[in-house]
Amino acid sequence: MKTDPKTILIAPLNWGLGHATRCIPIIRALLENNYIPIIASDGIALALLRKEFPDVQTLELPSYHIEYAENGANFKWKLIQNGPKMIRAIQQEKKTIQHWIEKYAIDGIISDNRLGVFSKKIPSVYITHQLNVMTGNTTWITSKIHQYVIKKYTECWIPDLEGSINFTGKLGHIESLSIKIKYIGPLSRLQKKLVPKKYDLLVILSGPEPQRGILENHLKKEIMRFKGNAIFIEGNIQKEQKITTIGTVIYYNFMNSSELEQAFNESETVLCRSGYTTIMDLAQLRKKAFFIPTPGQYEQEYLAIKLKKEGLVPYAIQDDFRIEDIKEIQEYKGLPRLDSKIEWANLFQVFEK
Repeated sequence: MKTDPKTILIAPLNWGLGHATRCIPIIRALLENNYIPIIASDGIALALLRKEFPDVQTLELPSYHIEYAENGANFKWKLIQNGPKMIRAIQQEKKTIQHWIEKYAIDGIISDNRLGVFSKKIPSVYITHQLNVMTGNTTWITSKIHQYVIKKYTECWIPDLEGSINFTGKLGHIESLSIKIKYIGPLSRLQKKLVPKKYDLLVILSGPEPQRGILENHLKKEIMRFKGNAIFIEGNIQKEQKITTIGTVIYYNFMNSSELEQAFNESETVLCRSGYTTIMDLAQLRKKAFFIPTPGQYEQEYLAIKLKKEGLVPYAIQDDFRIEDIKEIQEYKGLPRLDSKIEWANLFQVFEK
């Protein structure tokens, strides 16, 4: 007997664009496996997913009010200041989710780092690459708090491999097995294509303000000295796409997935943040890159240091970066593609129990 398709709420955190973009392959897989996804988020993450899936229902969740300090050294203090607003948003989020479960007949939940998107009534999955949350000398407590939250969920999906060959290192691997973890393999919305090279360099920006804008201003000055063809994607989601050409550089305010996939494939090298979603995309496309970690964001700094030590990708501190530094790319191996095929039908069995 054929059953009606189940409705799954998928909710990425609005912290830059990484959480939203890595949910794109999951939403596609839900549609391909006869589920009805409902997308829930806020801000630019929701704006991007609405552009990506115009026919999928979207709902708006309360904003966590995540803000970055202009000085990376004040990053942790800024988050502490925002703590009360974030807690209130999570509490409101919990109430909203319980209401939506009844209103929209939701059968399952996928939360990408949204702490209030959870229900004891239906299967709830949590996606993260940070079982350990790095915050400097407070890492032990932020990690314990995060792990405590994760334990409530039916399952936790880690977009990485379980063994010693992996991208997340100690971010995504812990000794304790008290959390129901599934290592599902790296997630990317992009595919490798064999196309002629069009650009010597792709610059792609992401992350919350004001650091995204600070890096944009810095790189727009630096790229004027770049000798070659470049494409510069600002990561600024707006109603209309804007394209500007200055010299040998073509600027886009944003791109959708198919446009971005083409730009990545047509570019020889990439200059970007060391966010984990970007790392998964680079590995999928087998592109060499140069990283500029977001100042004060311990996770991105850890990943940049790890991958440089492994001889894969060079990096520079934001204030110190000069366009000539990208010559170092040739001295590094680039990210390997981790062979793993995601068995979506098996993963989605959690919603059939």
